[in-house]
Formats: sequence, C-alpha cells, structure tokens
Amino acid sequence: MPELPEVETVVRSLAPHLIGRRIVQAAFTSKFVTPGNRSKLAARLAGRTIVGIQRRGKFILLALDQGTLVVHLGMTGRLLLDGAPAGEHIYGVFALDRGVLRYQDPRQFGRIEWNPRRIARLGPEPLEIGVQEFSKRLRARKARVKPLLLDQSFLAGLGNIYADEALFAAGIHPLAVASRLSAARAARLHQAIRDVLTLAIEHRGSSISDYVDGHGGRGWFQVLHNVYGREGQPCARCGSAIRKITAAGRGTHFCPNCQRR
Repeated sequence: MPELPEVETVVRSLAPHLIGRRIVQAAFTSKFVTPGNRSKLAARLAGRTIVGIQRRGKFILLALDQGTLVVHLGMTGRLLLDGAPAGEHIYGVFALDRGVLRYQDPRQFGRIEWNPRRIARLGPEPLEIGVQEFSKRLRARKARVKPLLLDQSFLAGLGNIYADEALFAAGIHPLAVASRLSAARAARLHQAIRDVLTLAIEHRGSSISDYVDGHGGRGWFQVLHNVYGREGQPCARCGSAIRKITAAGRGTHFCPNCQRR
C-alpha cells in the first residue's frame, strides 16, 4: 500500500499540472472504488475548478472551488495524468480543460469519495508532531509499538515499510510495549520516523509493487531499505540475519541483535 512518502510524491508530481484546471467531465465505473451514487458525484464535479491538492496521512485531498474530493490509493491505486501509462482497470476519469486524470486500480481497494468522515479521525502528521507530544502519546498506550505505529488514529501516514525502517533506525524491537519506552528511546524513535520519511520522500518513495507517481515514474527508496523485505539477509550494521515475524497481522522485519525490547 502506498504510504506517506509515496502519496506525498504523487501529490507533488501532480500539483503543478492540476491546480487551476477545471473539471469538464468526470466518470466513475466501480461500486467499490466509488461507493454511493456515482452519477451524482460526477455531476457534482462537472465545472468545478481544482484550487489545491495536498496529502493528509495516506489520503490525497483535491480542494475544489466548492468542496473537497478525497482519493485513497488502497493497495494498487494510481492517479495518472495525460500520457502516463493507463491500460486496464481504469475506474475514474477526470476530463480537464487541459489534460486527463485517470484513476487505475486492479484490486479496487482504493476509494474516491466526497468529504469522507474518516479524514477527521486521523492522528497527527509524523513530520509535524513535536517530540514531547509524540512521547506523551506513546506513554499513554500499552500496545506493542509496531501495531501502534500502524494505527492511523495514532499517527497518520505510517505503514508497514516505514514503521519497520524507523524502528530499525531507532534500535527498538517491533514488539516493545509503547508505554515502557524510556524518554530517550521515545525521542530516538521520533527522530528516526522523521529521518526515514524525509529520506524516502527525497527518493520519491518505494516502488516494490504497483506504486508510481502521477506521471508513471518509479521511486527508488527500496534500494535503501535496511530491514523491510530483507528476511534472511545480513543486517547492514551487525551482520545478523534479518528476521520476519507477524505483528498486527502484518509481516514485520527487524534485526534481532540491533533491535531490543
């Protein structure tokens, strides 16, 4: 699933080309991607001008001159502009006064919605929350730290890849209890999350399956992964074999020597 760096990259790649564009016509063809009355949504969008585009957690917010359209890429969703590769599984088409924006999603786990309520339930942004507030939120939770980092009401935007990479950078075991982390370890995790996400954005995200930016370009942060997807390979720090376990139903990668509870 595209996470914060991938979604941020999509937003940055599209913003210069979408802001100021008018939606001439829209069409939606999947009851899964666009639940509810698709014809009504298409009619609501016709004639609207895109005045802004930003990321909130893993969501893309298209601000219009009236209202907001929200896109979640799910597992395999792509927003592709103009001549970017499209192919099959196109479930949303936005004909603009200049150009065409298409939504492609083979598995149809993504969503295109009008002002969904779940945006209001998202937690703070990882790149904006201060260390004191982050530590306070950790101390208040008795959950294991990896599942907690995946909880979008705790922090918005972190997913499996970057939770694993940040925990490795901080030297914290994914099954450590959040409330038991010392102030120093909590601060180290806060900084690791910021550093990993910032570096991943600089490298345009991780293209390990379907993710591409708004023009079909791949990200390159996957070549810098220290633990994610490296089960059985030697740790870059100590040489121990990277292990994979399950936490919160998700495959979780870590170094058993470098990351302690």
